[in-house]
Amino acid sequence: MKPELISFDTCPFVQRSVITLLEKGVDFDIKYIDLANKPDWFLKISPFGKVPVLRVGEDVVFESAVINEYLDEVNPPSMHPLDPLKKAVNRAWGEFSSGLNMSMFFWATTPSEDDTQKHFDKMISDIQKVEDQLKEGPFFNGTDFCVVDAAFAPFFMRLEFIGDALGVQYLSEFPKVKAWRDALLAKESVQKSVIPEIREKFIQYIKDKDSVLGNQIINA
Repeated sequence: MKPELISFDTCPFVQRSVITLLEKGVDFDIKYIDLANKPDWFLKISPFGKVPVLRVGEDVVFESAVINEYLDEVNPPSMHPLDPLKKAVNRAWGEFSSGLNMSMFFWATTPSEDDTQKHFDKMISDIQKVEDQLKEGPFFNGTDFCVVDAAFAPFFMRLEFIGDALGVQYLSEFPKVKAWRDALLAKESVQKSVIPEIREKFIQYIKDKDSVLGNQIINA
């Protein structure tokens, strides 16, 4: 049964699952909705009214990390380490990446100078924690591309978009993270996991927020 992902077109969380599906060569559909005008049918199937949602026949799975676990389980071989402890560590860091995405969101959308700096500092502090965790690359676990890599790729892609818009290299002090970012963004599955105009739409989304960062991009 062909799965269907439901999301909006710049969502970093659905991108995780698209990457996993592409890595596994699974046929799937994707439907984009307007979060500012959520259709009634979506509100009926999404308990939190949030994206992404995975629809498989009459059943619905929500929360991106859970969606990815399901996709990995039903489409072998697994993209997790075989060792249970390493798998648990991977899952923990995958969850950590969600916090990075939220720090980026608040950094990008707040109109307050103080709050903008606070969220940026939190994001940079968390990137340092990732830097301290990484060992030999090119990916999180070495040579194998895993679910945890799919979890982090959307964050790094959007951070690069913002950096390019402002002419700032945010990862210059994090060599291991930067190398990991480069390896992730070079993956075909990552490149094809987004709409072609993702860069322009994401940056425009920030500009439209009338936030501190949005105004910095407008004036750059």
